[in-house]
This record gives sequence, structure tokens and C-alpha cells, in this order.
Amino acid sequence: MLAFWAHGYETTSIAELTRAMGITAPSLYTAFGDKRTLFFEALDRYLGGGPEAVTRAIDAAPGARDAARDMLEHSAVLFTGRETPRGCLLATATASCSAASADVQEALASIRLEIEARLRTRIEQDVVAGVLPQKTDAVALAGLTAATVQGLSSLARDGASRAKLLGVVSAAMSTWP
Repeated sequence: MLAFWAHGYETTSIAELTRAMGITAPSLYTAFGDKRTLFFEALDRYLGGGPEAVTRAIDAAPGARDAARDMLEHSAVLFTGRETPRGCLLATATASCSAASADVQEALASIRLEIEARLRTRIEQDVVAGVLPQKTDAVALAGLTAATVQGLSSLARDGASRAKLLGVVSAAMSTWP
């Protein structure tokens, strides 16, 4: 997971993966079949149980605003860990892949869109329940949250501190009704 996180999907070599895992290439292929399968196993670990873990967290939050804040704060902390690469694996792993990895790029985009859609649904539920004003733009708020996660990742990769990222989270959350 850390190798993919640091270097991206396509640029992480089998040699780097086997070295990081302390296994041989034949063992990697026996256990996972291929690099793509290993990558998605690593991604599930990164997400704490796959995309479903993120959508469950959105559903479990007291409200959409709490879900967005928790997601952003968690991202700020995760992206600035002392023992992990900076930024977001989900956002950067395929940022510079070739056409040969288009299926992996599409799969990651689908996961990001799934998380955003779940947050949008949660916002819409809060509008119906009267928790958020009727005029609330669920598409825009969910998109803002997704864009903020992407931005936090870029800032972290560029060396921004955790405090700076948490300040960005606070500013982003101030836009919520």
C-alpha cells in the first residue's frame, strides 16, 4: 500500500512491491494474480475496508455536515501522517498513468464519484428532514467536499502542514448552511 501511495499505480514496479512485501515475484503472482489485483487490495486497506467503509461512515454520521467535516478532517490527518506518504492514494495513484492503465483510472474515478454521490444523497436527506435549508444545493456541496479532498491532497503533497490543511477544512465547512 505504501509503495503505491508514494509512487502511484503504474510507476510502482513489481521489484519495489516484492521488496516492500518481503516476498518474491512468483509469490506475489501466486497470492494476487497480478499487480492490478494487488493494487485494489492495497486500496481497500487504505480505505479501511473498501469504498463501502467510507459510505458507511457517511451514513453513520449524525448528519451530512458532520459526515463532510469528518471526511475532510480525517483526510487532513491522513494526508500528513508521519509514517505514510503525503497526499491521497485514491486521488494520486493514477494521476499520470498511460492508456494501458485506463481501467484502473476509471475504477478510481468511479470510487471517488460513488463517495461523492453518497454524500449528495445524505445532504438531500437532510434537506428533506429540515436539517438543511430547502435551497441547499446538494450537488454543489458534495462537489465542494470532493474538490476539497482533492485540494488537500495536492497541498499535502506540496508540503503543507496539518494545521494548514485543517484551516482549509474549517474554511470549506464555513460555506455550509
